[in-house]
Amino acid sequence: MPIRRYSRRSRCAGVLPLCILLLPVAAIAAGPVDQEGAVLYAQNCSACHQAGGKGIVGAFPALARNTFVVGDPLAVARTVMDGRGGMPSFRSSLTDEQMGLIINYIRGSWGNRAVPVMPASFAKARGRTLPREVRSQVH
Repeated sequence: MPIRRYSRRSRCAGVLPLCILLLPVAAIAAGPVDQEGAVLYAQNCSACHQAGGKGIVGAFPALARNTFVVGDPLAVARTVMDGRGGMPSFRSSLTDEQMGLIINYIRGSWGNRAVPVMPASFAKARGRTLPREVRSQVH
């Protein structure tokens, strides 16, 4: 059987453009916000809602593929801030930025696909008056 030789150019010709196209997607998917949100979720939420977002039937709701989680960003922000049912309030234990990282991690994980919650949503949920330039961020 003859040995087939490939030039370096022919081996990489089809692969390199694909790698270049996928690089930005990989960088976005594993960005620092996702990492921070994942860590904060593990520290504050996973004991009840579980690492995979499946919850515990009859006790803690699943966050995976949850219509509430991907719904109104303001309602989600209020729930995390004030708690609901057996869920504690995170209003005084987490900053708005930390709550936003957690919520955006949840809204983009386990089959959830939703627009990010903007920091201005927390100010609105707290009832604070927003500066004019920030009002446009609230969904």
